[in-house]
Amino acid sequence: MDYGMTPELEEFRREVRAFVATHAPAIPPKAGVRSAESAEELALLKEWTGKLFAAGYLGGDWPTQYGGLGEAHSAEHSVVVGEEVARARASLMPGAGNLVAHALFDFGTDEQRERFLPGIRSGDEIWCQLFSEPGSGSDLASLRTKAVRAGDGGFVVTGQKVWTTNGHWSDYGYLLARTDHDAPKHKGISAFVVDMRLPGVEVRPLREMTGTSDFNEVFLDNVELAPEALIGSLNQGWTVANSSLGHERSGVAGNAVRLRQSVEALKDLAGKVVRNGRPAIEDGLVQDRLGQLTASVEALSALVYANISRWSRKAERVHDAPMAKLLFSEIGVEIQRFALELSGEAGILVEGDARGLDHGRWQDEFLYARAFTIAGGSSEIMRNIISERGLKMPR
Repeated sequence: MDYGMTPELEEFRREVRAFVATHAPAIPPKAGVRSAESAEELALLKEWTGKLFAAGYLGGDWPTQYGGLGEAHSAEHSVVVGEEVARARASLMPGAGNLVAHALFDFGTDEQRERFLPGIRSGDEIWCQLFSEPGSGSDLASLRTKAVRAGDGGFVVTGQKVWTTNGHWSDYGYLLARTDHDAPKHKGISAFVVDMRLPGVEVRPLREMTGTSDFNEVFLDNVELAPEALIGSLNQGWTVANSSLGHERSGVAGNAVRLRQSVEALKDLAGKVVRNGRPAIEDGLVQDRLGQLTASVEALSALVYANISRWSRKAERVHDAPMAKLLFSEIGVEIQRFALELSGEAGILVEGDARGLDHGRWQDEFLYARAFTIAGGSSEIMRNIISERGLKMPR
């Protein structure tokens, strides 16, 4: 559906679509946020990242002195890029590069910006997010990794992080650690840059039920950080993190595109699967379910564009992003569950079959779909934010 796209934005969409078709790496599409499976794939993703930044499709919202496009770039431009990359099912480099870039814009030193921003734009240096811990996933402020002042003004970091996407490929980490145990839990946290090659940093990939290792455990054993590793002021980490996370909106429209593609593929699947001698799509109950899923995805798309409109007008509400995230996660689970129900016993296959049914896709997406209801804030936490902060309901 067209939610208010101007002719200028539609022309930009055609430009981006042509660019993606020409330059996107030939990496087989997979569900979710996935890391490179080999050094060869990693090299392709690095090159692709550099091309997207060089063309202004990534980083268009950066300050102009660091390569941004200024008034020539809008929130809607980021949305179009996200949608077109998703429509092509093109891989993107996961990680925290753009996240830490915004932290450095707002809180970093000139030296930090000059050192790290060029490597992010070129795709040569990969970042991971060292936020979540085994006992503090959704309640991030309860993190226990500690950074203690050293005699030279630097810090010694000890602790454990988990769910660190792309950590095994990363050159640097964007770390939150506790620097004041006596302060209220939101007030005693600081943000740091961590060289992932430092002594005491150990990365252990976690094998997932998809069969791949996209995220990791990271152990920090007396890791020595220089004073200039601190981002912002001491104990300002909660503010730094929330400010940078506030810029992570460009993927939401792409998520709606991915769900729409899944529903279309689901309709195709229903036309090929035979039930009682007839294509399943001729069954009224199947048609009803497909209709419900189609309507849900279009409702999500409408919500996303309404949110983007408020975002561009600086009128965003605290519950806008949680609503979109919650709907995307839960609709995705329902789509993938129905795909396996339609597939029947063939849903356990990891590859297609002679009928042209792409069972490998549906199994991969089903196994990953539940992760979206946890990653980036669980559905339960999203509902709390919507009810308590958005609707002003009691705790």
